Amino acid sequence: MSGPLVIRGSVSVPEAELMWRFSRSSGPGGQHVNTTDSQVELRFDLAATQSLPAVWKERALERLADRLVDGVLVVRASEHRSQWRNRETAAVRLAALLAQATAPPPKPRRPTKVPRGINERRLRVKRERSDIKRGRSGRGWD
Repeated sequence: MSGPLVIRGSVSVPEAELMWRFSRSSGPGGQHVNTTDSQVELRFDLAATQSLPAVWKERALERLADRLVDGVLVVRASEHRSQWRNRETAAVRLAALLAQATAPPPKPRRPTKVPRGINERRLRVKRERSDIKRGRSGRGWD
């Protein structure tokens, strides 16, 4: 993973604003499991960044408030045995998180009325079903 991290469109985060940290990953890993630092921790200081537009930054800070520690967003990856693949995974996760957090809010829903024909059909079917069930009782068969 080298170069800027593309969020959406032409907006990207420069490599200089990303902080990488590597440590030993837990779980199985083969012969060199205790010697390689394959777990990746990617940190991005969302509160101090200048690479995102002000509106996006505000939106992201609000939506990711529960994930931030002192304004820093942390993403960990340790699924793969190779540090390089974990770096790619962490970068993709960070980009997806930021893209989702900076997306514009959905259009408000306009409530609609149920069309009269649908309501009448529903009531007609209910009446027909009621008649069928009423006809099942043994009354009047003497």
